Amino acid sequence: MNASMFFHGGTLVLQHADEIEDVPSPFQFVRSRWRCEAYHYASLRDWMRQQGIRNNIARWQPLKLELHDSRELHDYQAQALAAWKEAQGRGSIVLPTGAGKTLVATHAIQHVNASTVVLVPTMNLLYQWYALLTNAFQTEIGVYYSGEKRVLPLTVTTYHSAGDLIAEYGNTFKLFICDEVHHLPAKTWGEAALMSPAPYRLGLTATYPEEYEQTGNRWRLDELIGPIVYKQRLETLVGKQLAEYRTQRLRVDLTVEERAAYDAAYAVYTGFVRERGLRKSHGPGWLRELMRLSAKDTGARRAWLARRQLLSLLESCQGKFTALDALLREHNGERILIFTESNAVAYAIARQHLVPVISHETGVAERKHILDGFQAGSYSVIVTSKVLNEGVDVPEAKVAIVLGGGASKREYLQRLGRILRKKEPLQALLVEVIARNTIEEGKARRRQVPREQS
Repeated sequence: MNASMFFHGGTLVLQHADEIEDVPSPFQFVRSRWRCEAYHYASLRDWMRQQGIRNNIARWQPLKLELHDSRELHDYQAQALAAWKEAQGRGSIVLPTGAGKTLVATHAIQHVNASTVVLVPTMNLLYQWYALLTNAFQTEIGVYYSGEKRVLPLTVTTYHSAGDLIAEYGNTFKLFICDEVHHLPAKTWGEAALMSPAPYRLGLTATYPEEYEQTGNRWRLDELIGPIVYKQRLETLVGKQLAEYRTQRLRVDLTVEERAAYDAAYAVYTGFVRERGLRKSHGPGWLRELMRLSAKDTGARRAWLARRQLLSLLESCQGKFTALDALLREHNGERILIFTESNAVAYAIARQHLVPVISHETGVAERKHILDGFQAGSYSVIVTSKVLNEGVDVPEAKVAIVLGGGASKREYLQRLGRILRKKEPLQALLVEVIARNTIEEGKARRRQVPREQS
């Protein structure tokens, strides 16, 4: 048989397939040839062998990697790696922030010992993975993003740039690793996994996406990466591999003027949602539906703007600034991270307390200077919006102050994770400041995070 299969732009293409009677369902006849998405490669290999189809897809290189990281795996890390191997090298590992997911990943890379690509959501994580892999394997590491495009057997890229990389070089990687894999279901980012023929796939996260986050126009992780193969809860590692911690929730009152403005905006916002029955008709996706409607429906637009006004008021209410003043005095001299919901509030706090701020507007050099200064003790406080939620190691931080209870369970756990790097004899503390009798209380109550105290 002369039939063969090759990789082209994220797809697998059958060539000279006239002698094949039953072409399997993933393939579609497009532009005079049978084609399918490249992620089907692993499930098609047996069929290809049975049909005698020549495999021109795989271009990944076998490597002779030696792991120079002398740290031994904890029992749970070894169990996670073993579970992934048992699942034929496909699936996600869910471990709390600070529990050493990347160390498991380096052992997975050594196990496969072939060309590997690592996808990350931020530039900061790209730099961290570059340093990690360089130190772990003592070899050159490729990076692929808008500013640099160097493809090597071990390459790190961002989710944003992964599509272009995989379309051109997808068949050169045998192992496909997604850090912070909860980002992958996004429609445009998930396509990179769809385009890759890599038979080995590993997802890493502390906060696996909920079912509703993988429906509609979003991808499912069990299809793109594989199922969850191992999961460890936060509370099982506290006091062992992670720092002991406690949480505290402080409630503040709105002023008379703030309460009047809040109630007015709340009435407009929730009135429309109830009138249209959005929660009943769209379930967990009701807010996305409101946003969609706001582009063409006047009532929805008023409701959406009222919601924004309401959130802005809660972010910057006077009671939270007063509570922050008291908390900074109480924890004077400790390393503190302050999380806000917006850049405007972060910069207002930075000006008031003369502390550095890290936002999406902060350049790479300035960001490094601030984090290095925090580690060295030159700065004891950093204020940020959401850019330090994930992908940053700040083991010196032992107090986190969150201004606002609107964070999701994922955001809450990510922020908690920033202060859980074990550093004896310090106990970590997360303080959440929320406005009493507002939507923040309801969100915080529904979050159901272990050991959260009101």
